[in-house]
Amino acid sequence: MMAASTRSQVISLYKMMLKESSRFPSYNYRTYALRRVRDAFRANRDVEDPKAVERLMEEGEQMLALIQRQVSIGKMYEAQRTVVDAP
Repeated sequence: MMAASTRSQVISLYKMMLKESSRFPSYNYRTYALRRVRDAFRANRDVEDPKAVERLMEEGEQMLALIQRQVSIGKMYEAQRTVVDAP
């Protein structure tokens, strides 16, 4: 069982990644990013080794930064929206 503080950090990162992924203007990118985030966290659910958890957290933080950059770029170059993309 991982420490409570580590668990809360993992959950916090997960929620931030989902929230940021949901900001993609493109429906396809948005659904892909959300699926990838959920799948990655699900695949690593049972990791208990503190070093492995730390490494995965670092990778997750890098991915969060990447998602944030891509969302910003996507909003700058937002093309015509399709019916599926309309809010």
